[in-house]
Amino acid sequence: MEQKEERIRAITNSYYSRKDVLNAIFNFSNNREISPRYFEGFGKRPDSFQYPSDITSMVKRGATSFHCSQEIWRDPLKISTDLTPDKLNELRIGWDLVIDIDCKWLEYSKKAAIAIIKSLEFSGVTNIMVKFSGSKGFHIIIPWKSFPEEIEGTLTKNMFPEWPRAILGYLKEISRPILEKLIKETDSDFLKIQGFTGIKCERCSNIAQENYLITLMCESCYPKYIETFKSFNREYKSKKCPNCNKVMKEIKVEKFYFCSNCKIDSLKNSKDFNETILSTDIYKILGLDLQLVSSRHLFRMPYSLHEKTSLVSLPIDKSKLKEFQITDANPLYIQVNETFFTEPKKNEAKNLLINSIDWYKNNIKDEVVFDSIKNNNLSEETKKNFELIKLNEKCLITDNFPPVIQKILLGMEDGRKRSLFILLNFFRSLGITMQDIEGKINDWNKLNKPPLKQGYIKSQLIWHSKQKSVLPPNFDNPIYKELGVYEIDYLSQKTKNPVSYVIRKSNVLKNETDKKINKKNKFKKKS
Repeated sequence: MEQKEERIRAITNSYYSRKDVLNAIFNFSNNREISPRYFEGFGKRPDSFQYPSDITSMVKRGATSFHCSQEIWRDPLKISTDLTPDKLNELRIGWDLVIDIDCKWLEYSKKAAIAIIKSLEFSGVTNIMVKFSGSKGFHIIIPWKSFPEEIEGTLTKNMFPEWPRAILGYLKEISRPILEKLIKETDSDFLKIQGFTGIKCERCSNIAQENYLITLMCESCYPKYIETFKSFNREYKSKKCPNCNKVMKEIKVEKFYFCSNCKIDSLKNSKDFNETILSTDIYKILGLDLQLVSSRHLFRMPYSLHEKTSLVSLPIDKSKLKEFQITDANPLYIQVNETFFTEPKKNEAKNLLINSIDWYKNNIKDEVVFDSIKNNNLSEETKKNFELIKLNEKCLITDNFPPVIQKILLGMEDGRKRSLFILLNFFRSLGITMQDIEGKINDWNKLNKPPLKQGYIKSQLIWHSKQKSVLPPNFDNPIYKELGVYEIDYLSQKTKNPVSYVIRKSNVLKNETDKKINKKNKFKKKS
């Protein structure tokens, strides 16, 4: 065993044999889907606890931690990946709002949690459960009973995960200035202390370094000696003239940013630099991730152990969060508080939900845009022709797809998962929305023998929606031969990638149409 596994297995039996721990985990699991983790992998899903002794039995079989759903179900064991959204809505009683704060620095996770709690309280939500994740983050939970049953005739329980996502976006927006203030009050130079002096480049996720262009002049020499150099520090204040050895005078200081990954200097390439989309979002610079919710998303249960740290996912009084130390989660010394989840006030989160929905409608347009252009993954030719293909939806008909893609779309027997990966990247690079992509993928899956499990497809759709879009493999990639779909026509030889193929073929079709129109016009003039 590795050291981490040895460490946690040494304490699981004794820790989970405590009655107060068993009762706390069991009581929280009521009407939730649960899944044990056996150090590296999860157990079967769906599952649930019938008795506290079920937890002990799983521990004896090697379980190291326990996870549960945000969603609350009538009967968790009836959940299936084959159920339609309507059937899932029938089974779902409601959902807790779970805000998962994750950052590689615990102190900044703590500050973010405090900022979000303040934002929630400002919105009228006071019944807030906070717990340590067991590693470097925190979970903030708003219980289902805090939300109204419906908003303008729409059942709240059926709007999962859409409405929780809207709330997360809204809370992140209103808590950002609070977080910035908290950090400046205690650590005004936090970026420099952590080795960061700049702003984040959204194109490459690299920190664009802050620098200074300093111009010095020697007033004693004639002609006056002038020197310009770049510096992060203030050593230039004692810089001496190489001719007369006297300290030179600072006459100009310009701040600029340099992205070492994109090789763009804001002084030399101001236009390009502005187009890289730079962010001063405190959450992004710190790597703080308020993870988005998704269907059947699991989170670590209160009082469960954490595999990597062997610490307890410990509930914390929100008023004592500031004083929390990682040693407080030592499983040998923790005390169980069985009233950590108090009864909430009905509808206390109503205003929060309404404000979040309004904010989401006004600020979030199309969730999936043509990310490849923003991330510079496409050639200049493809970028130039994007507007044509975006505006002309007829260019996206199957007949304009390359032969390798058309063959995959006929259905696959072997290599279905690799084919799914190709199709998702292909469709996303063409700027198709995730909603339309899901429909196309489901239609394709019906032709597969046998079809992929619906749960696997949904997980891939969710994962891809969070990633930057990338191009599908080029035609010379051996994957197409391995899948048995390799077929190259004349246009495939002229282009490198399936996306370029579509754009080139779309242009050919457009040019042919233009030629026909011109011929008709010429014929009319002659006649």
